[in-house]
Amino acid sequence: MQLRPIATVTLAVALAGCGINSIPTAEENAKARWADVQNDYQRRADLIPNLVATVKAAGAQEKNILTEVTQARASATQVKVSGDELTDPAKVAAYERAQNAVTMNLQRLQEAYPELKSQGNYTTLMSQLEGTENRITIARRDYNQAVQEYNTTIRTFPAAVGARIFYGAKAMTPFTATTPGAEAAPNVNFGNAS
Repeated sequence: MQLRPIATVTLAVALAGCGINSIPTAEENAKARWADVQNDYQRRADLIPNLVATVKAAGAQEKNILTEVTQARASATQVKVSGDELTDPAKVAAYERAQNAVTMNLQRLQEAYPELKSQGNYTTLMSQLEGTENRITIARRDYNQAVQEYNTTIRTFPAAVGARIFYGAKAMTPFTATTPGAEAAPNVNFGNAS
């Protein structure tokens, strides 16, 4: 009867020696790294359209202010009062209104200037695009490394014995770009392309 404890201990040592515990650990690590890849792709899918919309909105607001200033200036240059017309109160008043419109729009521009953010928004967008693509690259690299470690574990002795007998382990597939053009980052379009 004393053989049972000895056999149990011997079996436990043999199983531990064949890497039985390293297989699920390596498999779960690879699965977690794949989840990181998916998370970073989702981050890109969620973040980029929102940033582009923000940049477009800020750019549109600034464009409106600058357009109004330009239009007011153009209108003001079309209203002319010659020296002979200075006695006509209506012409002088029209000239004054046109010049006041330019003044008002310039004041709006000056007031909005600290809030004009399109350049900063573009910079933020570019930074976020670069950061997102870097995150994805790192996540894919980490996943491929975890897959390599798992695949190596299930193929090398002594873990290969436990991998086949207890887990029926199969090699995992590393990430490879299969979509045509996947090597290029997504194109960002602000709707102002020719």
